[in-house]
Amino acid sequence: MDWPVSVALAQSVPELPTGADWSYEMKLDGHRMIMWRTGDGVRLQARSGRDVTAAWGDLALAGHHLPAGTVLDGEAVITTEDGRISFEAAQARAASAPTRAHRLAAQRPAHYIAFDALQLPSPNGDIRARPYSERRAALLNLLAELPTNTPIQAVSATTDRDTALTWYNTLHHQGIEGIVAKRTTSPYRAGRTGAWLKIRHADTIDATVAGFTGTAHQPQALAVRLPDGRIALSQRLTTALATRIALRLVPQSGRAHTQDGDAYTPVSREIVVEVVAGTTRHAVVTVVRLR
Repeated sequence: MDWPVSVALAQSVPELPTGADWSYEMKLDGHRMIMWRTGDGVRLQARSGRDVTAAWGDLALAGHHLPAGTVLDGEAVITTEDGRISFEAAQARAASAPTRAHRLAAQRPAHYIAFDALQLPSPNGDIRARPYSERRAALLNLLAELPTNTPIQAVSATTDRDTALTWYNTLHHQGIEGIVAKRTTSPYRAGRTGAWLKIRHADTIDATVAGFTGTAHQPQALAVRLPDGRIALSQRLTTALATRIALRLVPQSGRAHTQDGDAYTPVSREIVVEVVAGTTRHAVVTVVRLR
């Protein structure tokens, strides 16, 4: 398997599917992460393909207990003192330089909640073509061999739809942002294939950043490309969000582009943000977080 791996994505639906061939997982409010246990050590990959090992050193250290040749898909999460999963804490860690990330890890260690196994040690190798049910069993067997105090754990899953809906309705305040339904017979395929479906409390969608207004160091708003291909300008970014996005912006040389009469600087590096779905029918969208 070659680095970086393209990840499977869930398609938003209004309600969970029914049927005996579905399994339901908690959707946690953290940072998507691929954990690579190589022969030399551990590398951590963001959904975008970036190497984020330096920001998550505590998880990389824990990953050394995995056998070489293992590749897992999951979510890096950080909890508050009251046990609530905090996306803000995970976002702060992800945006930190190594020194600050190390300090934050000492204050609030991260957990890696694995929800899929993409590769197993030799002689198994790449298992993405196997059904979800087999990959889930392989994941549980693998994690059962780790030390009891490991921060690497399997996501909670059930084949009972009513149980999944109970999770959805009662655990939102703990940082469970939704439920992902996965077809038990499906292989692991990159992108949105319909094999993974999700319901979530916040009705948001992903959009690709096409450009920005303001400066690269202090962006004011984003021009985002929506799933239907339209480009729309966002509302003004909050200071905290603008600071995190500025670290990823790479301006494209050449003339500025315009959208609805407003000029924006195009970017040459792919950045994905989450926008409120209800605002995308209009010219202005609301960016809620950096993916």
